[in-house]
Amino acid sequence: MRRSDFLVAAFWAITLSTAATAERISVRHIQLPMHRFMMARSEAGKIIATGEFTQVVQGDEVTMRMIYRFSDGSIDDETTTYRQQGTFQLVRNHHIEKGPFFAKPVDFAVDAATGIATSRTTDKNGKIHIESEHMGLPDDLANGFVGTLLLNVPPNTAPFRVGMLAPVGGGRLIRLLISPEGKQPFLTGAQTLKATVFRIHPELGGIVGVIALDALFDVCAEALGI
Repeated sequence: MRRSDFLVAAFWAITLSTAATAERISVRHIQLPMHRFMMARSEAGKIIATGEFTQVVQGDEVTMRMIYRFSDGSIDDETTTYRQQGTFQLVRNHHIEKGPFFAKPVDFAVDAATGIATSRTTDKNGKIHIESEHMGLPDDLANGFVGTLLLNVPPNTAPFRVGMLAPVGGGRLIRLLISPEGKQPFLTGAQTLKATVFRIHPELGGIVGVIALDALFDVCAEALGI
């Protein structure tokens, strides 16, 4: 599981039924350069991976990279560039997952400006296959920086949607339905803080249903002092 020290997630299947708007998120908190280290633990509390998060800002463009190195040698490496100028807008995203921790390797990239999605796979003989597809992408595409968006919405916001290009085949566009659900306490070291809780429901092809993965993100805005 890939999470920074300001973002906590829990996953389960759920039925979706909430109406919501779809719009780009306004910039309320300008993102600044950042460099942090973190750990991922199993449900039993065992450390299974160490992580490093870096964020670089050039003008109105932010590039962030999150990489987790697992104890079994697996790697989860994601780099995202987005603009923060009035509203947030994705520029590009590249996500790699490989190693025994993952059921299936992923090497998937999307360039929001050109609409090109690229998937790299390796066959059993070690030959690399590259598949690129041009897609009509929405302005609210959120690959790689959903957590940043959640840091910029007020806790009493109405439910809303953003786009996500899933690494299925050449890329499958889905919608994420995001709903705030109040606050709950969490521990950081010896300190107890409160986090705003957002429930995130993926929607496939515009049809709301029961799906294999749902996420509950705890966005710890208080931990960042915002």
